[in-house]
Amino acid sequence: MVFAAGLGTRMRPITATLPKPLIKVGGRTLLDHCLDRLAAVGVETAIVNVHWLADQIEAHLKTRVAPKIVVSDERAGLLDQGGGIKKALPLIGEAPFFICNTDALWIEGPRSELERLVNFFDPETMDAILLVASTVGSVGVDWPGDFDMDPFNRLTKRDPRGVAPFVYAGFGIIKPQLFHGVTEDAFRLAPFFFRAAEQGRLTGVRLDGAWLHVGRPESIAEAERAIDRSRL
Repeated sequence: MVFAAGLGTRMRPITATLPKPLIKVGGRTLLDHCLDRLAAVGVETAIVNVHWLADQIEAHLKTRVAPKIVVSDERAGLLDQGGGIKKALPLIGEAPFFICNTDALWIEGPRSELERLVNFFDPETMDAILLVASTVGSVGVDWPGDFDMDPFNRLTKRDPRGVAPFVYAGFGIIKPQLFHGVTEDAFRLAPFFFRAAEQGRLTGVRLDGAWLHVGRPESIAEAERAIDRSRL
């Protein structure tokens, strides 16, 4: 499930006329960076939700060869990430699935980060597993982190009075059963993470490489400089 329906308000004025997933970093759109990662680990089908400037995103997706794209149309109303998942559940099925934010990319470490997620995920003991990165040192992080992690890689929500060492890096694997019985149509995804954390069923995998959060216009140049430095 690739989240491409957001308004991209922090990216204004760029996103007044260009949807955030189509912003280019390093010569490639954020959406393509995301889909390329999924294709590289053998994902055959990606569900991409659309809302803001949806026609542009749909036209761009037609240029993709892999993975196969299924569009989840949210033009009638923005559903947020949780609601987007609920709407797409008939397409997702009952198996755990990737969730992907298009404004998160990274410089790969010595191993595939998504393969590490898959290999570490245990649906018997976990409801979700998230790729996390260091709050300090990641590009574009302007908030005090998201999670703490125990010695067993279990994540807990940041104390609102403090700074947490890890941020959610925008990719994870989650079980669709978490959304069964939800009656709302539009709702956030984060509370499902926090509920799983309270039950000891949210796990993190620390990013080996460098995380690049492209959330503001100035983050584009910051991310491109980091990519250029990694090639030296």
